[in-house]
Amino acid sequence: MTSAILVANHLIKTYTQRTGKFGFGSTLVKALDDVSISLTAGKTLAVVGESGSGKSTLARCLLQLQPLDSGEVLFAGQDLAKLEAAALRLARKNLQMIFQDPFASLNPRMRVGEIVGEGLLIHSLGTSVEQQRKVVAMLKRVGLSEADMQKYPHEFSGGQRQRVGIARALVLQPKVVVCDEPVSALDVSIQAQILLLLKELQAEMALSYLFISHDLRVVRHIADDIVVMHQGKVVEQGSVVDIYQQPQHEYTRNLLAAIPGKKAVNA
Repeated sequence: MTSAILVANHLIKTYTQRTGKFGFGSTLVKALDDVSISLTAGKTLAVVGESGSGKSTLARCLLQLQPLDSGEVLFAGQDLAKLEAAALRLARKNLQMIFQDPFASLNPRMRVGEIVGEGLLIHSLGTSVEQQRKVVAMLKRVGLSEADMQKYPHEFSGGQRQRVGIARALVLQPKVVVCDEPVSALDVSIQAQILLLLKELQAEMALSYLFISHDLRVVRHIADDIVVMHQGKVVEQGSVVDIYQQPQHEYTRNLLAAIPGKKAVNA
């Protein structure tokens, strides 16, 4: 029997946006407007929507990288929003993130071995020898080599840099990985390689993915279930098959119709 590993209930997050010719006015924007989702253990839940739909804000709030106005995020029975700093740091070992831009998310002054091993150091996991062994093993698993430990991010291609980002997230052996547009900055041929790698690693390590994307074409190859967001709200959710074959909301139908070579779906 499968169960939910990460549950978000009634999340609300607002921003103040400057308005008017000189920015003297302001208006409240609801980036998350009563959003509730549930990620099943060992599965991939995709959150899709256009830019500004609130999906990346959702990713950051789930990991407590941004504070919520209200709502709860439950992981392993704990509400992450209520945890003290030390307890939250411990929980974050099991909640990792793969970022959109594989160059901007890697410290250019650190060698790859240091980047991948930083989490092990922060959480004091093993001796220095054990940490290095884990880093080497993880780099090899994502398609890189032990020699790559001594290189800097600028010495790699975009696809290789994203493999470093994946290694950094997974070396801690997390339970949940939030993938925030992890292939959108890559060429189509490289996208397929990274998606295949993510699926292989999920099967090997029993990972649960929350996969943020604007691209329903990409999502179809990795997701089990889909949540569709529009203007901070969840407008539709269901299995990949249901969303693709019988979309219920007009916004979802428009997203599907925008896929190259995909015919529009009528309700």
